[in-house]
Amino acid sequence: MLKIRLSRGGAKKRPVYRVVVADSRFPRDGRFIEKLGFFNPLLPKDKEDRIGLEVERIKYWLGQGAQPTTRVARLLGESQIIPMPVNGNNPFKAIPKKDRKKEVKETPKATKAASTETAEAKVASTEASLAKPAPAVEATKEQ
Repeated sequence: MLKIRLSRGGAKKRPVYRVVVADSRFPRDGRFIEKLGFFNPLLPKDKEDRIGLEVERIKYWLGQGAQPTTRVARLLGESQIIPMPVNGNNPFKAIPKKDRKKEVKETPKATKAASTETAEAKVASTEASLAKPAPAVEATKEQ
């Protein structure tokens, strides 16, 4: 499968990325098919030199079935080459890792309790709905 992804370059703690199209089996910084642009995350967002993309070649590779990674999809969305992808929902991201495990263990218990309560409520509402039409049927028999 072809991917449009970032390939890291630059010195230690000074990353500069190339936007490349590569087979998904190739290493991140290894072999690629074509260089499509560059991305320098150290520059401010308002600088033009932060992102450089070859729009025609990117559209060509997208037409050939290449899938952009999440970060590249955001870069392409900001450059208005493709529609901006929706943001992911990760409610545990802001919670420290050691506290996540505690909440995950507590969450299934709360979920099970909530699901049993909702199941009981559904059964009760079903029984109530079954009980209501029955008198109406009896009333029609008496007439």
